[in-house]
Amino acid sequence: MTSEESARPTSRECEQRFDLLASDAKEYAVFLVGPTGHVICWNVGSERLFGYASHEVIGQHFSRFFTPEDILTGQPEHELAAALASGRVDSRCWQVRKDGTKFLAQAVVTPLLDETKQARTFARVMHDLTESDALLAQRKRADGLAEANRNKEEFMALLSHELRGPLSPILNALSILRQMKTTDPIIEQAGNIIDRQVGQMVRLVDDLLDITRITKGKLRLTKEQVELRVVVNHAAEAVRPFMNARKHEFSVSLPTQPIWVEADPARMEQVIVNLLNNAAKYTETGGLIRMAVCQNNDEAIVHVRDNGIGIAPEMLPHIFELFTQVDGSLGRSYGGLGIGLALARNLVEMHEGRLQASSAGLGSGCEFTIKLPILTQPVVPKVTTVLVDGKPPHRSLNVLIVEDNIDAADSMSLLLRLHGHDVHIARTGPTALEMASHSRPDVILLDIGLPGMDGYQVAKLLRERPNFKDVVMCALTGFTPSVADRQRQDETGFNHYYVKPVELAKLLDLFETIGARLP
Repeated sequence: MTSEESARPTSRECEQRFDLLASDAKEYAVFLVGPTGHVICWNVGSERLFGYASHEVIGQHFSRFFTPEDILTGQPEHELAAALASGRVDSRCWQVRKDGTKFLAQAVVTPLLDETKQARTFARVMHDLTESDALLAQRKRADGLAEANRNKEEFMALLSHELRGPLSPILNALSILRQMKTTDPIIEQAGNIIDRQVGQMVRLVDDLLDITRITKGKLRLTKEQVELRVVVNHAAEAVRPFMNARKHEFSVSLPTQPIWVEADPARMEQVIVNLLNNAAKYTETGGLIRMAVCQNNDEAIVHVRDNGIGIAPEMLPHIFELFTQVDGSLGRSYGGLGIGLALARNLVEMHEGRLQASSAGLGSGCEFTIKLPILTQPVVPKVTTVLVDGKPPHRSLNVLIVEDNIDAADSMSLLLRLHGHDVHIARTGPTALEMASHSRPDVILLDIGLPGMDGYQVAKLLRERPNFKDVVMCALTGFTPSVADRQRQDETGFNHYYVKPVELAKLLDLFETIGARLP
């Protein structure tokens, strides 16, 4: 025997080395079969893949791992013969586990030759292709979705750009028409229609551009210290024409103390306008829409509530998803692209806040809630303006102003707040009734000429409430009261009757008198 032959490992040594390798290859099924196909060695990976313990399978023919169809065609024997002829077989085949389930496997069969070049054993190395094929298919689907998403974003950006082109000449043409005087009501009505619809298109295009910038990570906020009540007021005034056109009863309740947040004021106003427009759009004509601002611990909260069409329970989890539309269940279409709420949520989250929706179901209205972190130590601007000859009130009163003239109500509110009183504003009679039920005022300044429900009706309904007998109600009117007016005043329970404009000094004197007799 030559030195080379003596150094060559024996067949038994090869099997021993193979056993050692197989015991480490736990992620693969590795087993040996003899020349007749009977299993003689079985590793942990084989047990995991096929479900057989070693004592259950050693000595058994390896054909039990093949499907009945492959056994009938002699596939197991053909595999060993092909491996012996070519030195290796690498193929895909269906295999059967102990529990009878089938799986697609990659099988590599290699003959182990002895000193006489005879195959004493065959090594069979296998792994499950089912999981890897599923992962590959999943990856392909994910790549396809990503590509589709990129194409969609590019299309949205292109669409927004192309839509902006025609809008400019339309707006210019409308401006020209507005400069031309006409007494024809049809032309005036047509111009108003164009104005409203072009404004709607501009908002849609802006939303498309914004959502595209957000998805591409290109939208940037310009944050600063912001007084939330100011932003909310601006948003309310921006949507008021739409609210009036829909004949909605719209009210805003603001706290007396400022709430400071770190925000981009333009973007935060955009979010609130979006929610209010949605409320107006999805509420039938003449509906109720309420917006309230408050502070809860370290959060600033804005509530927008309506009594509109509501949201179906199955739709609620998807309401903020892109291209999701609220409607579709009540037999009418409210239109829209389904991007407004998705945009609003993204903008709120960019402010480290949350936007939530709730609804009791279809026909029950809904409520959207914005929650923002407050600034705990805002740098409050120093106020250098002081009241001339002013003095603090004997007692701060809770005042409700009911006035549909925005400037008149807001200016009176500012004056009374400067003199230390807590003031709330209602624009309509039903709103006043609702606000008064939540917080009983000490004094009510009530405009007589309200739209719909007039001041006399409001006063009569309030006086019928048991706890409103001692509330001081002041009628405000632009007309000099007649004898009939005075009589009606007494019948409805007004304590005082003032002709506009009301002298502030008279009100302050009245408030001092009221405050002095309160417990």
